[in-house]
Amino acid sequence: MLKNLRLSKKFNLLLLLVFLSAVVLSGIAFSTILTRNAEAQVTTKATLLLQTMLAVREYTNEQITPELAPRLETEPEFLPQTVPGYSAREVIENLRSQPEYKNFFYKEAAPNPTNLRDKADGFESELIDQFQQNSALTELTGYRSSPAGDLFYIARPIVIQNESCLRCHSTPDQAPKSQIATYGSENGFGWQLNSVVGSQMISVPASEVLINARRSSFLFIGIVSTAFALLILTINMLLKRVVIQPLNQIANVANEVSMGNMEAEFAQTSNDEIGKLATAFNRMKTSLVMAFEMLNQGQ
Repeated sequence: MLKNLRLSKKFNLLLLLVFLSAVVLSGIAFSTILTRNAEAQVTTKATLLLQTMLAVREYTNEQITPELAPRLETEPEFLPQTVPGYSAREVIENLRSQPEYKNFFYKEAAPNPTNLRDKADGFESELIDQFQQNSALTELTGYRSSPAGDLFYIARPIVIQNESCLRCHSTPDQAPKSQIATYGSENGFGWQLNSVVGSQMISVPASEVLINARRSSFLFIGIVSTAFALLILTINMLLKRVVIQPLNQIANVANEVSMGNMEAEFAQTSNDEIGKLATAFNRMKTSLVMAFEMLNQGQ
């Protein structure tokens, strides 16, 4: 099939193959780089927010809880401000009141929480199961779908490491009376020391960042495609002018010479290989003319 194609078509076919290969390979490489950069940006946001929530928890545990703990037995209602997880959740809820942060989420999810606001959903329960089954697992990351789009999450296990935590979560009779009055005696009990009882979940929006990365990838592919198309067009114009047309002229002159027109001249318009070919054909024509003259003289 290739043998029957003209030189220009063969050359265009080769350029097309190179063009497609370059676009596909460069598109894949650029898309991979952009996706990784986008994921790094999202991960940085999530990690920063998680560290902020941990700082809020530590502040509450060290400075707020000691001050309010004595009031748990005297107040008619439980003071949730003594719970580090409650403080962190309230901070993130305040942050989410701003439009640009409305799709940022923080939750200390548990299968058996005291406050049912922290009840783990199906997805969160699966992550908690993984932490419970593998004590060496300290973090899980990934993407989850939501009405707001794809969210990147970081999940870390909540492990009961202080016996003071068991005062509110071992048995109802050990819990503060205000806690029982507020939340009842059905939820948030039976926790054990060094056991995984839940997971800290931080989620940040990822859809917009990933979509921008994809758009940039398509823009890059479009730019590369346009550049290669212009390059192919330019090469075709040069090929036609510098190679195809001179070769066709040489072929036409050669046909005339073969028909006996010894006046036809192979025009040498350049000093490149095409020009050398024209010079060689002129020498061949001169040799043919001399040979014919010698034959005629011999007759």
